[in-house]
Amino acid sequence: MTSVPVIAIDGPSGSGKGSIALMVARALGYHVLDSGALYRLLALTALEKGIAADDEAALAAAALDLPVTFEEGAPGEPARVLLAGQDVGDRIREEDVGQMASRVAAFPAVRESLLARQRAFARAPGLVADGRDMGTVVFPGAPAKIFLDASVEERARRREKQLLGQGVSANLPRLVEELRARDDRDRNRPVAPLKPAADAVVIDSTHLSREEVFQQVMAIVRQHGLA
Repeated sequence: MTSVPVIAIDGPSGSGKGSIALMVARALGYHVLDSGALYRLLALTALEKGIAADDEAALAAAALDLPVTFEEGAPGEPARVLLAGQDVGDRIREEDVGQMASRVAAFPAVRESLLARQRAFARAPGLVADGRDMGTVVFPGAPAKIFLDASVEERARRREKQLLGQGVSANLPRLVEELRARDDRDRNRPVAPLKPAADAVVIDSTHLSREEVFQQVMAIVRQHGLA
């Protein structure tokens, strides 16, 4: 589908795929696609405009007309996320937006509306794409596919640490339950469910440091001749 090399990194919420994708992109000089940001932007739009979480037609229409701009600097650097000209990079990472994003992402019409936009991110010299269906749906021909996983308890602990570092109170048992509910939605939705691609390498990061995960991913990238 594209002659540009793509490294697809999928996994559940809190698995660390975003951080690893950025580290890999920086190492290779590639661009980055945080596909979850598109769904979070749609979720934020729905919340602000009062679009119901179960109104598939209205959500799909909003996805087609989403006034999104990613202001990317040097390859591998995180982009500023603008919605109608406003920087919403911090807002889309808040819990209410994340929960809404998981709900709207289950609709086939919404996913179809955003598919072409995601594929357009594949530009020279290459792309590291992170999400939940990068290797199965968006870039099925990607030469290197990784599925990054971790236990729900470990992912909740990471999220708790992140929130506390931001000065936000966190309830670990509630985070565990929220992640379990999100995993259930993502893994059991009828379209593009969260699962490893048949040719993906699964990495369980529960007991690994970020650097150890990065080194494992880079080893896979080198095996495919991309580094």
